[in-house]
Amino acid sequence: MRKLGDYLLIGLFVTACTFQLVAQDIHFSHLNRQPIYQNPANTGLFAGDIRLTGNYKDQWRSVTVPFQTFAMAGELKWKQKGINFGAILFHDNVGDGFYQTLEFLGSVAKNLKLTSDSTQTLSAGIQIGLNYRKVNMDKFYFDNQFNGLIFDASLPTNEAYQNDSRANLTSSAGLVHCYYYGKGNSLKTGISGHNLNRPNQGFYGVKVPRDIRISFFSQLDHAINKELAVIPGIGFNLQGKYRELLIGSQVRYTLINKLGTYRAVDGGLWFRSKDAVVVRLGLAMQNWSVAASYDTNISKLIPASTARGGLEISVEYIITRFKPKKVIHRICPDYI
Repeated sequence: MRKLGDYLLIGLFVTACTFQLVAQDIHFSHLNRQPIYQNPANTGLFAGDIRLTGNYKDQWRSVTVPFQTFAMAGELKWKQKGINFGAILFHDNVGDGFYQTLEFLGSVAKNLKLTSDSTQTLSAGIQIGLNYRKVNMDKFYFDNQFNGLIFDASLPTNEAYQNDSRANLTSSAGLVHCYYYGKGNSLKTGISGHNLNRPNQGFYGVKVPRDIRISFFSQLDHAINKELAVIPGIGFNLQGKYRELLIGSQVRYTLINKLGTYRAVDGGLWFRSKDAVVVRLGLAMQNWSVAASYDTNISKLIPASTARGGLEISVEYIITRFKPKKVIHRICPDYI
């Protein structure tokens, strides 16, 4: 009987966590690996012409129905005008009620030079998108379905929800300051506001505005020598009563970087306050980079999770268009 009570308490705790999480925006453990979701001003802040990114996150599989997030994004630069464009599509599925979020966001950012040598720049970005949410109410159990002896799924729930889906528009804006120094060193710091129009996400007759999310990040990429670099960072999200602090660092080791060949590996440790310790590994080859991490849970959910959190994978691919120079009376092209 005591064991049954323990399971019931764990179940109630998990349910409470589920409802708390669906009231928050999606979050990733890889700082700046889904840049335009983190801050619309990140749009176009990379070396190259086109950037494609993909993310997958799986968490709480050891506790209940796994929470799964898929995201993919693309960015394109208009270098002549200093304007960058981006778009992101993500899908999130959480909990026993298969609470789903499908969101498409389009962003545009303008990059301004603060110094004549471009060592300092300021990017301002805005983002507008469509958010669609749906929940399967048939997957939930309600007290009205208890007939006094047993649970009877055929009984009506008598719940007053008007629909099981909702679509609305959402808007965001942000700023990112970049400082470039030395050879390949940089410091990027940004702040952004999301859900600025506070769209209604309620399924009942009562309006439930989506809380504004304030996001801050700062990340340093500093080379110690030709092979070794440290990449510490910090991210902070504030949304309603929810607070998230992510802090840690990667260490990158360059295996080869010459004659058009680039190979590097990295590893690091991150800490999300009152929630998880994150171990992250990465590999970069030419224009590709892949990162994988695992969250080890350290919160009050340990009795149910047995410290197991979730897997996260991110992929990035950058395309650089080669533009040959127009030089008269020369036979060989630029790449020879």
